[in-house]
Amino acid sequence: MERKTKIHAEAGKHDLVITREFDLPLELLFKAHVEPEIVEQWMATKVLKLESKKHGSWQFQTTDTQGNVVFGAHGVFHEFVPNQKITRTFEMDNAPFGVQLEFLEFEQFPDDTSKLTMHIVYKSVDHRNKMLKLPFAQGLNMAHNRLQDIVNKLK
Repeated sequence: MERKTKIHAEAGKHDLVITREFDLPLELLFKAHVEPEIVEQWMATKVLKLESKKHGSWQFQTTDTQGNVVFGAHGVFHEFVPNQKITRTFEMDNAPFGVQLEFLEFEQFPDDTSKLTMHIVYKSVDHRNKMLKLPFAQGLNMAHNRLQDIVNKLK
């Protein structure tokens, strides 16, 4: 099955570009990134904090059935323009990747569909390449598929 989420990682660069078109109006796609109840569903993680505004912060955490933390991440919003763009930092707890800078841009198409473009900048080529060795592309595609399914029900 073809993955709808596309990841472009140019050799020797310390960034990547992710694109995905959604069968959703722009407002709903944006809402899926800023409303904790929706984020928790499609990302399959607990939202501990999500201050969707400039200089706001966010924190996510996933635990196993015994309550052990298996994933944690946090960051700060540097730019927040509703239905247009979000610039934020992203840092995973206890991971060797360091802080990354993410530029999310939301684009409306005439047929009530929309597009998300994420430009992610890593500290080094090595950090980016380590991330790409994980099942990153598969996980992101699965999360975006869940986003599409969950938000479709809000239409």
